[in-house]
Amino acid sequence: MTDALNLPKDLMLGAAIITITGKHEAYVENYMSLIEYTEELIRIQTKTCKLEIHGAGLYISYYTNDEMKITGEILEVKYC
Repeated sequence: MTDALNLPKDLMLGAAIITITGKHEAYVENYMSLIEYTEELIRIQTKTCKLEIHGAGLYISYYTNDEMKITGEILEVKYC
């Protein structure tokens, strides 16, 4: 259906969009809630899974109901 209507799949399926710039910046869009937040781990609930960002000195620079910006040294991204 998304192909027939030419709609973005992320909008129709509610998929999270993660944009990582280098090792020090990540943008997460379409998330539901923040589960855990430490300097080494940020765990986020998305509509389809849990997202874990592991690193050092992690910090949420800003967040809204739809997106957040994470800075720090990003070492690993996991989908659980």
